[in-house]
Amino acid sequence: MTSAAGRVSPGRRPGRAAMLGAMSTRLARWENRTELPLAAASLVFLASYALRVLGSGLPPEVHDACLALLLGCWLLFAVDYAVRWRLSGEGPFFWARHGLDTAVLLLPLLRPLRVVPVYEAVRRRHRRPRLNLYARVMSYASLAALLLGFAGALTVYAAERSAEGSSIQSFGDAVWCVCATLATIGYGDAVPVTFLGRLVLVALMAGGLALLGAVTGSFASWLLQAFAEEGERASRPPAS
Repeated sequence: MTSAAGRVSPGRRPGRAAMLGAMSTRLARWENRTELPLAAASLVFLASYALRVLGSGLPPEVHDACLALLLGCWLLFAVDYAVRWRLSGEGPFFWARHGLDTAVLLLPLLRPLRVVPVYEAVRRRHRRPRLNLYARVMSYASLAALLLGFAGALTVYAAERSAEGSSIQSFGDAVWCVCATLATIGYGDAVPVTFLGRLVLVALMAGGLALLGAVTGSFASWLLQAFAEEGERASRPPAS
């Protein structure tokens, strides 16, 4: 019986491995085909949300159209999440192993951050020269900070503009508050009073520290590398 079980088990393992390999291939194909359309949908989502927040003087039909676009884009995000969950073969552990994707689905305003890796994919497809590691980290962190700050300013302004006692009464005030938070300065002249506004700024504090650390750390590493290479060139004996 033991030998029979031993004969069955080796036969099952290649089948399982082949199935996982096929699912991984299909998942990679799905992601390659959908990364650009979903990136465009992310920008449409952000633009629609911005129009709803900032376009107070626009006709109601425009606000309804923006709401329809928001719901339509979110539906695309949900379908993409479900398909990748299915193709991953990870079962109920998918949501925990893909924390960023899960957070983006629950908080769609984070979706524009998915535009950042698309830039590298487009460059790779067109076979353009790639930047070095330090330049890529600094450019990606800067783009992520810009998108995150804009989305955060929209959310803070939407939550604070009608709140009693709030010092954030214009979108400029929200932008200033978000910039001070991302830069970890926090002047205190524009302070949110709503729970949502404070929650957004707490998230931006954590994100600002991470992005600022990535940029400054990469810049310092680049300087050290440049100085080291210059020192090596200076220490070499002149060519005879």
